[in-house]
Amino acid sequence: MKPHFHKVPIESDNSFSIRRDIKPHFESVWHYHPELELHYIIEGEGIQFIGDNINNFSGGDMIFLGQNLPHTWRCKEDYFRSTSDLHVDAIVLHFLPSCFGYDFLNIPEASSINYFFEAAKKGFIIKGASKSVISQLLHQTLNSKGVDKLIFFLTIIKELIQAEKYSISDFSNNYPKNDSEMAMFDKIYSYTLENYRQEITLKQIAGLANMSVTSFCRSFKLITKKTFTDFLIEIRISNACRLLIDDNFNIDTIAYKTGFNNLSNFYRQFKKIKKSTPLQYKKDCFIHLRSPKQ
Repeated sequence: MKPHFHKVPIESDNSFSIRRDIKPHFESVWHYHPELELHYIIEGEGIQFIGDNINNFSGGDMIFLGQNLPHTWRCKEDYFRSTSDLHVDAIVLHFLPSCFGYDFLNIPEASSINYFFEAAKKGFIIKGASKSVISQLLHQTLNSKGVDKLIFFLTIIKELIQAEKYSISDFSNNYPKNDSEMAMFDKIYSYTLENYRQEITLKQIAGLANMSVTSFCRSFKLITKKTFTDFLIEIRISNACRLLIDDNFNIDTIAYKTGFNNLSNFYRQFKKIKKSTPLQYKKDCFIHLRSPKQ
């Protein structure tokens, strides 16, 4: 039930990696790596899994992840249809703290960088005006070489430190670099995403993991800090939120389409997770969509 260790390819003549991905959908293996990651989504929609957090993502989102924080982005189902003309577009920056050199991080002027890297182990959502500045810097970094590329990179770090941001996850596990065990969790969440509309019993999901129900529940909570039932409900609510934003169905229909066979339970779980009613959430989203997106 551990996430995959992922080796981020960084060329020998570069101290960090930056790339732009334009493809049909994101790879969806739950993974971690020692490199810090800045993920700027230009286009794409779906659900993101970061540590113990499950939430929706969409174009314009910017996420910064600290070392060894498990994560993945799973596009919504439309992206996987053979007739789909949808695609994702993202700029991804990876680097190790030591890319600056070990002595650099020990100088007094770098104390704020060290603090930021430590705080980033919980992950950050980047908000506010700095997001626009950072997106421009990412494009400039992509198109630069040598000293200019390095200066843009350092400026990105500076802007990230100063940016308005919110912590994502309380996930605190660190995994060894040589852990190559296949991620059972990836198999579980993939199955759950494909079948969340139907009833999924603990016996079914434990069988998928080749475990007894007791062992599975213990292991799942140890890794995710939540029960499988809570995990399933969060996935259902996240999909309900997306349908509320799409505005193609009434709220009761959305409840049934996302696996809730009891309306009162849907309303109760929605308010518990989103701290508002479905109707208020929908109204708030439309107000946000009418406002300029930062």
